[in-house]
Amino acid sequence: MKSNTFELLRGKFGISEEVLNLVDKCEQEVRPLFDELDDIMAYNQYKVLDAFQKNGISDRHFSWNTGYGYDDAGREATEKVYADIFHAEAALVRPIIVNGTHALSLALTGVLRPGDKLIYSTGAPYDTLEETIGIRGNGKGTLMDFGITYDQVELKDDGTIDFDALKETITPDTRMVCLQRATGYGWRKAITIEQIEEWTAFVHGVRPDIVCMVDNCYGEFLHVKEPTDVGADIMAGSLIKNPGGGLALTGGYVAGRKDLIDNVSYRLTTPGIGGECGLTFGQTRAMLQGLFIGPKTVNGAVKGAVLCARVFEKLGYEVCPGSGDTRSDIIQAVKLGSPDKVVAFCKGIQAAAPIDSHVSPEPWNMPGYEDPVVMAAGAFVQGSSIELSSDGPIREPFVVYFQGGLTYEHSKFGVIKALQEIVDRGSGTL
Repeated sequence: MKSNTFELLRGKFGISEEVLNLVDKCEQEVRPLFDELDDIMAYNQYKVLDAFQKNGISDRHFSWNTGYGYDDAGREATEKVYADIFHAEAALVRPIIVNGTHALSLALTGVLRPGDKLIYSTGAPYDTLEETIGIRGNGKGTLMDFGITYDQVELKDDGTIDFDALKETITPDTRMVCLQRATGYGWRKAITIEQIEEWTAFVHGVRPDIVCMVDNCYGEFLHVKEPTDVGADIMAGSLIKNPGGGLALTGGYVAGRKDLIDNVSYRLTTPGIGGECGLTFGQTRAMLQGLFIGPKTVNGAVKGAVLCARVFEKLGYEVCPGSGDTRSDIIQAVKLGSPDKVVAFCKGIQAAAPIDSHVSPEPWNMPGYEDPVVMAAGAFVQGSSIELSSDGPIREPFVVYFQGGLTYEHSKFGVIKALQEIVDRGSGTL
């Protein structure tokens, strides 16, 4: 770490010499890993550029109309760009998709019909989807409400998909098998593109008509390929995560086979209209510009996650994934072992933010979550987890989940500040 930066962090931000020296040493240890990450970033940057040029993106695509949104050139161009980047037949990319859970819910409800069976092959889905499916909550409009059955297959002890158990779970009424790429609030590595390819081949080998759906949240641009490159029929994600590049103000996407995307569009609006309507409210500029810088933004976030892993490994904490492991999402889990440390970590992340740095996060009962959750996110876009953030449920074994950073330097500062907060609050020592 350059001496000027070192002195600034000590003098202006109150970071101790011990914390700075530790982080600097860890950064030097992981720097060779950054070359491979930079190569992935460059490939994806040029892939995105190619899609923009192929679709002739111009200033006219940044304007918007009113009313029903018929013939919205910006919306149509944005969806073509997404489809090309993901090598999918079609895509829906809309600011009226409110979050990743909504995008995934649209994919599920758009494809599944009464009497169908849904299987999750990576264990329980992310907390907020449990209520969508109907395995938790009040059952208001859930999949189970509409006669769709559900089963799940736990991952094996080594974090890989249990294909034998999955084959036994597939029945004649199985219509869709899902995979959650990211860790969610689990203690496992993200599912890699190579594992997704093996999974789609297996499921389609059992029955070609089964729809393979991937929850791609936090996974975009982590590899030179995406799930739709390796056999996934449909996938979904959030624009205020990786593909929005920190500039998209809201929204989500669903991409995949055209017949499936058509069905999803009828759920998004109404049968007979589908994707032909829907205003973009002037958001195409931010959505497209964010997508363009997305690979670089994701690259900084992944580097920050690697550094976070190395720092806390060095201090003796369990981390997942390890600093040297292959990554398939931007999330870094650290098993801190106590609620006080989880809260202290999140307070440090909040104090590192450009927005609302004076706010002190506390655990609370968030809608859609089973346990109290503490969340730190001083972001330009509320809830944007491609920006520096951390969160975790207050439950055993007290794991915090770190992600994001619009630049590597900010992600790195998040690691520094989180560690300093743990030390200052007496929750840990170096």
